[in-house]
Amino acid sequence: MKKIFLVALMFSLFCSCAPNDSSKENVALIENYIQAVENLDYEAMDQILDDTYLGIGPARQDSINKENAIKNWKHNVENLYEKIHYSKNRNFAVTTPEGEWVSNWADLTITYKSDQKQVSILSNTIYRIKDGKIIQSITFYNEADALEQLGYVFINPEDL
Repeated sequence: MKKIFLVALMFSLFCSCAPNDSSKENVALIENYIQAVENLDYEAMDQILDDTYLGIGPARQDSINKENAIKNWKHNVENLYEKIHYSKNRNFAVTTPEGEWVSNWADLTITYKSDQKQVSILSNTIYRIKDGKIIQSITFYNEADALEQLGYVFINPEDL
């Protein structure tokens, strides 16, 4: 019985989120955005993000508008990041009742300027697209894992 329910659930999810006519254009837009990220080109990012853009994640309470996102990218490019590389990069476009989306799965490697340390994270970003621009992104990755790779240590306050 559980197997039938799971198959029915997966089928209904697949049917409610189907590729759309603009899938190729939407995937191309995200590929251009990812290329801008890898090139540390915050000016190209500025052109791809809609003025109403809202970025969410990795924590639920994290959110940022376009102006601050570009300001943060500019600061990080000038002061923090040496290189960002996407590998095992995959994109999938769907249309839902809420709009057009592209989901990107990737392994990201970030190299830092100061000490050439590298962080490798598994990342999933879901981009909402309207009129050829990114209007929203929701990013998921293990932030604690990234911080541990940079040498941060987490201590339980009860152990103090």
